[in-house]
Amino acid sequence: MLNKFSPTQLLGMDFAFLQRFQQQRIRTFSLLFAVGFSLTLAVSACSPSASNNDTQVTTSPSPAASGTTVHIGYQKASTVLYALKTRGELEKAFAASGSSVTWSEFPAGPPLLEALNAGSIDFGYTGESPPIFAQAGGVPLVYVAYDPWSPKAEAILVPKDSPIKSVAELKGKKIAFAKGSNANYLLVKALEKAGVQYSDIQRVTLTPADARAVFERKNVDAWAIWDPYLAAAEAATGARALADATGLAPNRGYYLAAKSFVDAKPDALKIVLDQVKEVSNWAKNNPGEVAKFLSPALGIDASVLEIAEKRREYDVLPLTDEVITKQQEVADTFYKIKLIPKEIKVKEIVWRGKVNNS
Repeated sequence: MLNKFSPTQLLGMDFAFLQRFQQQRIRTFSLLFAVGFSLTLAVSACSPSASNNDTQVTTSPSPAASGTTVHIGYQKASTVLYALKTRGELEKAFAASGSSVTWSEFPAGPPLLEALNAGSIDFGYTGESPPIFAQAGGVPLVYVAYDPWSPKAEAILVPKDSPIKSVAELKGKKIAFAKGSNANYLLVKALEKAGVQYSDIQRVTLTPADARAVFERKNVDAWAIWDPYLAAAEAATGARALADATGLAPNRGYYLAAKSFVDAKPDALKIVLDQVKEVSNWAKNNPGEVAKFLSPALGIDASVLEIAEKRREYDVLPLTDEVITKQQEVADTFYKIKLIPKEIKVKEIVWRGKVNNS
């Protein structure tokens, strides 16, 4: 999702992360991300820095969750978990026993799932692509719920004075995008619909911040990107959208948990999901407040963020067969274009527990 780091800084973060855990499976998984996906989404967005925050000791109303420590990974631009941490709602829910919560901040989805792989977090949120890479890398994770997000929240942009009027005209052109991201999937599907081979474009894989710079200098012909970078570019440059994800890509976010956490602490998981649902409802009904809340953390004007918020959706929903099928299509597409090294079956790591939708 979002970040303001250069590729060099992000690689430095990844190496620091690897040095911390010193595990072969982390090195293998990190290499998979480095080859296939340096950044992500949606959900997953990223924040100005990656750091661990102070442990906050709280309690739980469920006897089965008593004494539990829940480790949550979040990104500042992943609105719901960042708001949940900031508002202290989960701490209030854990009010009756000796349980605790720890919060760890990450710049993007891949390092967050590396932490889940290492056992240092139990629960987190990313866009649709990182869990596919994680599953391909053997990470023991489970999909526990999804966030609809919105197909309107990502698009393929061209400069306002570009002669390019359709996706079909992107053949042979330079297109910037984050490799392995939700926008990468959108680009593949949009080209496919227009009858253009993925191999027939000049692929320029960059972080959103670096892609914005080359896009404004017109060193690339188009840019596949998500909100709020999408809204910021439209507002600042008048960029035109050739296509958004409507009818092409689901552009969903996913709440993910370590399999060991799901198996051993289902009551604690339910408490977390209930509180995530409450904050999600607040975000869905208050786009202006969400924009003002996120603006200082992301360094993006609240008026731009409000545009992005009004075209995205929030919810915490159980994975249906339809959602699983769509996520499988993303996985199959990434395997087809060799971004992941083997075929995977998404349905094998889907939690079948109940998500409270009241």
